[in-house]
Amino acid sequence: MSRFHVPMRDSLVVLLTVTTGAVDAASFLALGHVFGSVITGNLVLLGVAANASQPALAAHSGVALAGYMAGVAIGAPIAVHTDNHGRTWPPSVTVTLVVELGVLAAFSIAWELAGAAPHGAVELALVAVLAAAMGLQAAAVRRLGQMSSTYLTSTLTGLVAGLVTGSKPDGMQRSLGVLAAIVAGAALASIIVKTVPGLLPVLVLLPLAVVIVSSVAGFEWVRDHLTPRRDR
Repeated sequence: MSRFHVPMRDSLVVLLTVTTGAVDAASFLALGHVFGSVITGNLVLLGVAANASQPALAAHSGVALAGYMAGVAIGAPIAVHTDNHGRTWPPSVTVTLVVELGVLAAFSIAWELAGAAPHGAVELALVAVLAAAMGLQAAAVRRLGQMSSTYLTSTLTGLVAGLVTGSKPDGMQRSLGVLAAIVAGAALASIIVKTVPGLLPVLVLLPLAVVIVSSVAGFEWVRDHLTPRRDR
């Protein structure tokens, strides 16, 4: 991974985490109190629902789990391609993120059609869609190595462990960035859901779109076409 532009890569991973925070907050506040990317939490909720006889919670957490697994299953084969002709990261990572953008665009259309207040089967479907998008993103970022923009428990563990043992953890700035970004994304989404829910798609889509455009700008074939050729 040394041939890639690490600061740019890390910055884009941080920006991706804003979308993660927004998705998790939206799914929790507006789609049945489950999470799009916090699968450990959904597994706990599934167990709670089974013990407390809460079929709605069981359905929502189960659908979120299935959606996330489907997203990973779709995204992993795309992201794993070994084409490394990129400055920021392999183009296969961006392709996976483009698929995620398409999934989130579908969510956004359905969200608006439901009047930003889905219920019943539509609500369950949107839970699955958001979780699938997070699975795609997780599969894409996993291609980059020991980092994540979705499941951040290991990120926090590594950061704290490194600090208390006196060893500077790898990617400390990125780790701090993603932890701050997920909080910021969730905070913004919670405000939007409670005040102007129709604007939620903007927060969900915009960071991801910026990441995709920025990463494409680092592809060798793009630089070859955009860089003026000098006559020899």
